[in-house]
Amino acid sequence: MAHNPIRPWRNIDRRKSRRIMVGRVAVGGDAPISVQTMTNTLTTDVAATIAQVQRCAVAGADIVRISTPDRESTQALKAIIAESPVPIVADIHFHYKRAIEAAEAGAACLRINPGNIGDASRVREVIRAARDHGCSIRIGVNAGSLEKHLLEKYGEPCPEAMVESGLGHIRILQDNDFHEFKISVKASDVFLAAAAYQQLADATDAPIHLGITEAGGMLSGTVKSAIGLGNLLWMGIGDTIRVSLSADPVEEVRVGFEILKSLGLRHRGVTIISCPSCARQGFDVIKTVAVLEERLAHITTPMSLSIIGCVVNGPGEALMTDIGFTGGGAGSGMVYLAGKQSHKLGNDRMIDHIVELVEAKAAELEAKTASEAAE
Repeated sequence: MAHNPIRPWRNIDRRKSRRIMVGRVAVGGDAPISVQTMTNTLTTDVAATIAQVQRCAVAGADIVRISTPDRESTQALKAIIAESPVPIVADIHFHYKRAIEAAEAGAACLRINPGNIGDASRVREVIRAARDHGCSIRIGVNAGSLEKHLLEKYGEPCPEAMVESGLGHIRILQDNDFHEFKISVKASDVFLAAAAYQQLADATDAPIHLGITEAGGMLSGTVKSAIGLGNLLWMGIGDTIRVSLSADPVEEVRVGFEILKSLGLRHRGVTIISCPSCARQGFDVIKTVAVLEERLAHITTPMSLSIIGCVVNGPGEALMTDIGFTGGGAGSGMVYLAGKQSHKLGNDRMIDHIVELVEAKAAELEAKTASEAAE
């Protein structure tokens, strides 16, 4: 919210990590926390995969991961990468040669699961390919696919086993003088994942990729991810995130941004503050918000909008937002601009007028940013 001062109790001290590059996107250090997703089309369906990557990019995805389970997929990857507006991560499982082929195809990063890619000699071949083709690597430890010797040692997946796995594979990369890597220790259990990430954050300065794997459907997965990722991010842990949902990848991007926006870690698009509605509402708040979310989805400029049904909390919330509308009586309400009362407006004109105000504000802010950049 541009007109409000920064409050020290809202600041998050991020963990100090090394910075690496995933294509042109910086991850770690003081770089913004990036949002990732993963395609769910057949990689061999090049047109469908490109279309999905582009939709995710429009939604704000900084990085997109693509599964490459076979030779046909890595062959298709080159054409997909050529049309992608964002860096592509190749998701590798079981066969190390797929990683080599993906690097040759132009992948910006190789995601490998050390527990199922093979012995150290094969990992070294993947490192060589990554170095030769300018790829970074994500070490992807997963509670569901830990190495056999660690399961025998610990008896079950646990934070200590996951971190030991990750640190072991970090040593392989470092022993081969490769340092362009990030790491994740994912689990579907929020407690297990959070504990593993906290231990990992204390044990390495590598950039950390956050995720609660196999989180579930749109509602349950969003809640689980918000709790797990939100708490870690609040502690300053995490340099890039992926929300794993059984849903359209675009929804993963949207949820990821909402988590970051709620913590003040990223600012993109319109943040709508709205009441749940009650008998006091002067207009249909729920319907209005749903329509506004759809009609304002194209706005990428950060700003805040309050939509409150009555005067109990409406004026107070409007003081804190760039644009606000508070329900009143007799079929009209009050429009607020930069926290101040501006003009009354009939409910029947509210949606169109608010969209116009938001679009005008976005254009104003974009012009100001462009002017400052040119100076």
